[in-house]
Amino acid sequence: MAKSWYVYTGFGDPLLTTSYAKIKVKPVTSCGNQICAIYAEGENFRPDIPLSQNMTSYIKKALITGQLQPEIPDAKKYVYLRYREP
Repeated sequence: MAKSWYVYTGFGDPLLTTSYAKIKVKPVTSCGNQICAIYAEGENFRPDIPLSQNMTSYIKKALITGQLQPEIPDAKKYVYLRYREP
């Protein structure tokens, strides 16, 4: 199945597909305290339901560590973050 980039809208649970909207470009952000975008299965306005177990795990770990995910060196990144004031 094809994958696309989806930006986190900043509202709602970052583990739910309804919190994301499709974008046409790869994000340029890196680390931070909030999800910026995910590279997930789907080609429509929202990612496919449900998010995969790997993606859910990457999102949770990103929120804990503040780092791109996965953290494996030279691995393709599926979760990007950004800084947002509380």
